[in-house]
Amino acid sequence: MASTPIDPPLAVEPAVYVYEAPVRIWHWINALAVTVLFVTGYLIGSPPFALMGEASSHYFFGWVRFLHFSAGQIMAVGFVLRFYWSFVGNHHAREIFRPPFWHIGFWKGVLHEMRWYAMIEEHPRKYIGHNPLAMISMHVLFVWVGLFMIVTGLALYGEGEGPGWIHTVFTGPVLWIFGGNSQTVHTWHHLVMWAMVTFVIVHIYAAVREDIMSRQSIISSMISGWRNFRDAKPIDRDT
Repeated sequence: MASTPIDPPLAVEPAVYVYEAPVRIWHWINALAVTVLFVTGYLIGSPPFALMGEASSHYFFGWVRFLHFSAGQIMAVGFVLRFYWSFVGNHHAREIFRPPFWHIGFWKGVLHEMRWYAMIEEHPRKYIGHNPLAMISMHVLFVWVGLFMIVTGLALYGEGEGPGWIHTVFTGPVLWIFGGNSQTVHTWHHLVMWAMVTFVIVHIYAAVREDIMSRQSIISSMISGWRNFRDAKPIDRDT
């Protein structure tokens, strides 16, 4: 009786430990804090109608402001700790803070990823850490935009709090930069929030898309820390 040949198992690249525990913990706490900031920030910028009854029975807007300030402080402290970890963590911990802009290969990788997301390229590249487009996107739209939101947010908080170190360090200098008009700071803080909202939406879309279509794991890697691959082909190194 002839036996049916069995195809050999598909060869895959060994898993690589990419995201250390502090990076993963920061990522998910920061994601929660940013979500709270979006919701409460929108309500602060576009407040609902006043509720009927005694303020002590509702205190709705007081809770909105409390949650916004608390989430903002969590984001600020997390940002400082994450920046510190970019120096003491592994190579991948510093990718979003210090992309290799000086490498021509990096920009070729950015162009390839743009063509891949536009569905012009047929085959995705394979990376251990962030791909070049993800690096530059997070560097600009999270690191710098996030820093802007933290600084302007603390400046606005210090304005309401009054004299103190936050007012001295943040409120005074930021108001000076914006011509002494706190409403201008409010406006820019609110507008740039929408840039972060857009970035988060695109970030989630890209992560889900890459998890389905790319040659390596994405979402599960930010949970376990391990990057798993779907083939044994060489890893692309644009830098």
